[in-house]
This record gives sequence, C-alpha cells and structure tokens, in this order.
Amino acid sequence: MSAKSVSGPRGKPASAATNLIAGGGAGMMEALICHPLDTIKVRMQLSRRARQPGAKKRGFLTTGVEIVKKETPLGLYKGLGAVVTGIVPKMAIRFTSYDWYKQALANKEGKITSQRTFLAGLAAGVTEAVVVVTPMEVVKIRLQSQHHSMADPLDVPKYRNAAHCLYTVIKEEGPGALWRGVSLTALRQGTNQAANFTAYTEIRSFLQQYHNTTDLPGWETAIVGLISGACGPFSNAPIDTIKTRLQRSPAQPGVSAVQRIVSIASDMWKQEGAKAFYKGITPRVMRVAPGQAVTFTVYEYLKNLLENGRDMLPGGQYEE
Repeated sequence: MSAKSVSGPRGKPASAATNLIAGGGAGMMEALICHPLDTIKVRMQLSRRARQPGAKKRGFLTTGVEIVKKETPLGLYKGLGAVVTGIVPKMAIRFTSYDWYKQALANKEGKITSQRTFLAGLAAGVTEAVVVVTPMEVVKIRLQSQHHSMADPLDVPKYRNAAHCLYTVIKEEGPGALWRGVSLTALRQGTNQAANFTAYTEIRSFLQQYHNTTDLPGWETAIVGLISGACGPFSNAPIDTIKTRLQRSPAQPGVSAVQRIVSIASDMWKQEGAKAFYKGITPRVMRVAPGQAVTFTVYEYLKNLLENGRDMLPGGQYEE
C-alpha cells in the first residue's frame, strides 16, 4: 500500500479544540439517532431464552416491539444520559489520539502506511476505552438491562438515571466496578477503530484519486463511513457479547475478571451454543454502521467549517 500524508487541509493535524467541537457534535448526533438500536442489541445479548427448551427466538424487531409495548418508546432510550455525558470526551479523545498516533508513526516525510494507520486506529480505540468508554458503558448497560416502564411513576427501578446509577455502583461496589470489563472493552474498541479508520482511509483515498480531488461530497463521505463502520462489529461480536454480560452484574468475591470471562464464555457455549456469541449482531451493525456514517460526515463538515472559516459541502480533508 502506498503511504499517505497525515496532514490536514493546512498541513497539520486538527487541534484539540477542533476535535472537541467537531467530534463532540458528531458524537451527539450519532447517539440521538442510533441509541434505540444499541438498547435492542444489549437486551438481545442479555437474553437467556436460548437456554429454555422450546423457547421461541426473538429477533431485533420483536425485541424492539416488546420494549416499546412493555416500557413505552422511552424504554429504547435507557442509558442515553450516560452516552451523552461521555460522547464529547469520547469523540475528542478518539480523533485527537488518532491524529497524535498517526504523527508518531509517520516517517520522516510525514507519510503513513496502511499498516501504521491500522496501528494508530488500534491505539486510539484502546485509549478511548480506558479513559471514558468503559465507565460510560458500565452505567449504560446497567440502565438498559432494567425492565421497567418509564411512564409509570410507581415502577421505580434500582437505578433512576445515569447519575444515580454512577453513585450507586461506586457506593455498593467501589470505583473499580466502573472499569469492569476494561480489557474486553479495550480489545473491542481497539479492533473497531483499527478496522474503522483503516477502511475509511483506504476507501476515501481511492475515491479522492478517482475524482482527482481531496474534497468529497457529503453523500460519499456518509457511504464510506457506513462501509467502514460495519467492519468492526463483524470482527469482534463475541468480545462485545461477553463484555456486556460481564458488565451487567456485580463482581463475585474471590473470582478474578479473567475467571469470570472464561466462565461466561463457557456457559454461553455449553447452554446456548455458538450463535449466542453473535446475539445482537444485526442491531449492532445497524447501530454502528449508520453511526459511523453520521459521525464521519458531521465531523468532516464541522472540522472544515472550523478550520476554513467558510461554508462548504460535507466531506473535508481528514486524510489526504
């Protein structure tokens, strides 16, 4: 693969302030549009119906309909507060650290190969997982796993909202509980962003050469983001499913994280079969792929707007 420049439209990577605003705005839009699919994915991953003889399997549409019927449409947005709270630092860390790692891995001419783009994405994913994603997902999953109607004031759940869930988890289980499953989360985020950024960079570079321009229209940026966003979920679905089940429940005294991971994986294999590791893959792809399309399109637009100070079509010069 040919090496590509790591520079932005002005010959340098985006500033931290630009990544904060552009990444945060992109993340907010993604969360608001795609969160219901994430809730459905979590419920499917936590389902134990496969263990029950004769139990009818539920697809993502059936799961979504049941949530709406029993818990109102607001049930699809459980855990959104935790996501919104963490989305700005998450996206800022993702794009800023990715730029930093690319600069560190570039050669003397400022060029970076596809292999090093993969490593930069991997490192960026691990960084965001350790700093913000793991605590955010522990809170989000605890909220999403609660089966209660948000329209019934008498149906009081254990965790009332993101802030109360955060307080309760720390009080009952200690601060360390917020980083439960951090190794799996880091592995998932790392492989996600490695595949995501590499596919996005390669496809976008091909289109730039095909059109003989560094500016791509917004619809092409969205399609590239859609394709690149679908790569990660297919590569690490088992990791995500085990992580979800691990983060749902409190720690067991005397049982290490590794032992719990092995136990969860073993139980899934014995009681539910290999397909259990891919539960929720449909809503996850439907959540992540469009989410990355929204993220990259909004990010590129806001980034160019901030750096160039003028209106322009979405689709900037994140990679040249």
